[in-house]
Amino acid sequence: MIVRIWRGQAATGTDAESYFRHVTGTVFPALRDLAGHRDAWLLRREVDGQTEFLAVTFWDSLDSIRAFSGEDIDAAIVEPEAQAVLSDFDGFARHYELAFRMDRPA
Repeated sequence: MIVRIWRGQAATGTDAESYFRHVTGTVFPALRDLAGHRDAWLLRREVDGQTEFLAVTFWDSLDSIRAFSGEDIDAAIVEPEAQAVLSDFDGFARHYELAFRMDRPA
């Protein structure tokens, strides 16, 4: 499994809530329909009066990411709606192979 991680930051609480609604209401639901997409998490924390987000998505393979992102899988996909409310964001995504996962016992 491949984990794709991207970071963005909102300057105000209103912008942070707008970004949260956009990602959870539009972006993540659209990922469900893509072959090879497995899961999506959105992490947030307050840093110096701003809200930082990490979008973490889980994929079967680099090829499944390529089908989503295009040939340059390291380029971030930041929709105009997100760009409008983020004060800073990475233009790249990082990819990691899942090395270990500890499941809860049943």
